[in-house]
Amino acid sequence: MKAVILAGGCGTRLFPLSRKNFPKQFLKIGDEKSLFQKTVERTLKAVNDRQDVLIVTNKEYIFHLKNQLKEIGLSEKDVHIIAEPIGRNTAPAIALAVKYLIDRIRVPWEETIFVTPSDHIIYPVDKFVEYIDKANQLAKSSYIVTFGIKPTKPETGYGYIEAGEDINHGYKVKKFHEKPSFEKATEYLMKGNFYWNSGMFAFNVESILEEFKNYAKDIYQMIESKTYEQILENFSSMPNISIDYAVMEKTKKAVVIPMSITWSDVGSWDNVDEILPKDENKNLKIGKIIDIDTKNTMIIANKRLISTIGVEDLIIIETDDVILIANKKKAQEVKEVVKKLKERKELKHLADLHTTVYRPWGSYTVLEKGDRYKIKRIKVYPGEALSLQMHYHRSEHWIVVKGTAKVVLENDKEIKEYFVHENESMYVPKATKHRLINPDKVPCEIIEVQVGEYVEEDDIIRFEDDYGRD
Repeated sequence: MKAVILAGGCGTRLFPLSRKNFPKQFLKIGDEKSLFQKTVERTLKAVNDRQDVLIVTNKEYIFHLKNQLKEIGLSEKDVHIIAEPIGRNTAPAIALAVKYLIDRIRVPWEETIFVTPSDHIIYPVDKFVEYIDKANQLAKSSYIVTFGIKPTKPETGYGYIEAGEDINHGYKVKKFHEKPSFEKATEYLMKGNFYWNSGMFAFNVESILEEFKNYAKDIYQMIESKTYEQILENFSSMPNISIDYAVMEKTKKAVVIPMSITWSDVGSWDNVDEILPKDENKNLKIGKIIDIDTKNTMIIANKRLISTIGVEDLIIIETDDVILIANKKKAQEVKEVVKKLKERKELKHLADLHTTVYRPWGSYTVLEKGDRYKIKRIKVYPGEALSLQMHYHRSEHWIVVKGTAKVVLENDKEIKEYFVHENESMYVPKATKHRLINPDKVPCEIIEVQVGEYVEEDDIIRFEDDYGRD
């Protein structure tokens, strides 16, 4: 069996912690490991070998993915990785993965493929693996398997699967239902044959190709007529459609395996509140917090102290640049904040970026910005390098605060290299080609002060780049 992990989503429902350039699958909330890292470790227990795992992500997230794999002891060569050039929802992502398995790994048509999102919480893992084994058996019989979660309450935030005829290990799917009203969700709970749609699937290669051919002809045509590389090149022409709409709601082969496990898609702050431990007043607290006469409130403090007095039923999330305060009953409406940010030119960047921005070589944090200057903290991973670049409108002053930096300065006459150590500095004049490299085995950190008439990120010309960026 092969396993496909879908890690390309740009969900912002956990704003302001999750944003377009750092989506929720890479978040570590109250834990040392991210949702993505937990998914990888969980999936490895269901397959025979690391090489049985294929991860599909967006090209913008590839460095997040590689860094987080490294943190759990895996290299990018231990698993297979596909970088989508553009997001096109789950049906094209799955089709691309299937084509990769056919072209690159030469899997047989009877091979089972298990598909899972990368941003769910699931436990106990051993019991979950048992359900995957059952799905594998059904997939070998040419069923398209989906995993349903036995509901514990009338949940309006999930789609539902209505189970029909009993078969071995599961039920034939009678119908898929959209997210219901509270009254409808209560009715589903009482009936007993309705399950939350988990967004996980299992099928063999032949079955999913046949169903693409029957119900998603444009996707099938791409798989049939083009190589994996050609599909990547033409990926933008793929329809933007989920596997539910493209196949699952139409196929006659759909079966559901009900699972009695703890599961959440962590799709809202409500879900986070349900999962993490609370104190005696039902408060969830992460960070520096003083709470007085506070009840049933979630408080996540990133850096600053948060003090509350006489409040209840609130969600309070603090980051460097945004503070969210919401009534718990309105948790599902956080996406409206993101929508309004995108409508305002001066605030649009807050929907996409944190003050800390991750790059293939490391990260930078904007500490302060004013008229004609910007101050950053830059962290460069061991052995990594920024691009050889130049700025027309600003000069830069670098102070090394940790490790050693190798600095390359280049002009028409000569190339000079300097090794700048802790508590030493370097000046980079504007219109000078320059490069920052970490030659050490430990991270290098510098404080960068930019000065000039224009200090935005688009004042950059790259001449050489180890990561293929323009």
